[in-house]
Amino acid sequence: MTTPTVALVTGATQGLGLALVEGLARRLGPADTVYLTGRDFDRVSRAVEAMPAGGATVRGELFDVADPQAAARLAEQLRQRHGGVDIVFGNAVMRVSPDDDPRAIVDRYTEVNNFGTTRLLRAFAPLLREHGRLLVVASSLGTLHQLAPVLHDRFAAPASLDEVDEQIAAWRDAVADGSARAGAWPGFVNIPSKIGQVAAVRALAAERRDDDLARDILLAAVCPGMMNTPTSALWWDVSDQPTPAEAAVPLLDLALRPADPDRYGQLIRDGKVLPWSPFESGAADPVPARTSSRR
Repeated sequence: MTTPTVALVTGATQGLGLALVEGLARRLGPADTVYLTGRDFDRVSRAVEAMPAGGATVRGELFDVADPQAAARLAEQLRQRHGGVDIVFGNAVMRVSPDDDPRAIVDRYTEVNNFGTTRLLRAFAPLLREHGRLLVVASSLGTLHQLAPVLHDRFAAPASLDEVDEQIAAWRDAVADGSARAGAWPGFVNIPSKIGQVAAVRALAAERRDDDLARDILLAAVCPGMMNTPTSALWWDVSDQPTPAEAAVPLLDLALRPADPDRYGQLIRDGKVLPWSPFESGAADPVPARTSSRR
């Protein structure tokens, strides 16, 4: 007897997260469950009610990734209900606009985007069943190509999620006190944040690789590419870019098709591995920032 599939998507009340839930529900079966999560009860409820009929059951859950206890609490609830999980998309993100002062928003920004990511990894990786998928939605900006060489050692090969958190906290504090630019940090907060997300995936993958590959588990970061969303439109002309539903397709394919061990622990875009550092094969030409930002 086949065990029903259990999937979870964070930041799922709009945009890419909502498209991922819709895609999972459509591709999975009636016995399966997809958890649509977000931090606002009304928005979660409306999103669940608007789901098309058919396919997997979509179930709403409150989940604020910025709450230090929320990931562990929800993971325990799903363990009790289902015994484990099969697919997790870490998609929650705090969006920024060109008018935002980095010093004013960086504390909340890192709490959601970075510490929220590492808490999700800690809580849900142990719940993955055989053939499980844990995918963190990041960006092509999340590689060392986008960082000054003097800063590469901070993220090149972190030994643990705790070490990644320490580096992100140091960057956050430098932004908050105004010393970040003197320290060669990029002015666009999205870049160090996305590098931190990918570094977190790589750190956890280094710890889990042998066991995960033996169980056909895929842990990776994914880049959906530029999308036509209201937030992206604040920064760029995205009128000819894919919709969130279109951008979700390769991510869903990655989650639902057989795993490729060469993708384990990597940053994936359109099914291809993006080199992490300028010293990796094929890494001579970094992805231009204008065409690689997630949103």
